[in-house]
Amino acid sequence: MIILRHCESEFNRLYTATGRDPGLSDPPLSTQGRVHAQRLVQELAGAGITRILVSPFTRALETATPLARALNITPEITPLVRERAMYSCDEGSPASTLCESWPHLNFDVLEEVWWSDAPESDAMLHSRVGHFRRFMAQQPDAGETLVVSHWWFLLGLCGESLENGDWIHLPA
Repeated sequence: MIILRHCESEFNRLYTATGRDPGLSDPPLSTQGRVHAQRLVQELAGAGITRILVSPFTRALETATPLARALNITPEITPLVRERAMYSCDEGSPASTLCESWPHLNFDVLEEVWWSDAPESDAMLHSRVGHFRRFMAQQPDAGETLVVSHWWFLLGLCGESLENGDWIHLPA
């Protein structure tokens, strides 16, 4: 599988500039992040991607969109690969809001409030990562799957710190 950390969000842009949580819930991509997401189309066009699993956060959805359009793939909303709830950006948008913003996607796997209010413990994160590993091990198309997720989840999954928009091939 290919794992991809979402491109730069407005939260990331402001946090990098100030070192403080800017208090933005479910932020969109920054201008630079949108440009980077478009660039990923060329970077990943020949990777053989046939499936896209994406976190329900706006920044992940916006990162996946250009590639999904270029490959004619409908991303699958996968809350298992969501962020850990450590900062304001980890408060999501209600499922009904996401449905209105992304009418071509299926958000039926989400409860109306699907994100956590409390930070996830290390043990809970590792359990979720393990669950995802077991899920992917059962998928016949794991090698052709792109997973668009977040720093903490991907760190747990691969043991590497990925910057915004970074991607790597990872054995399923």
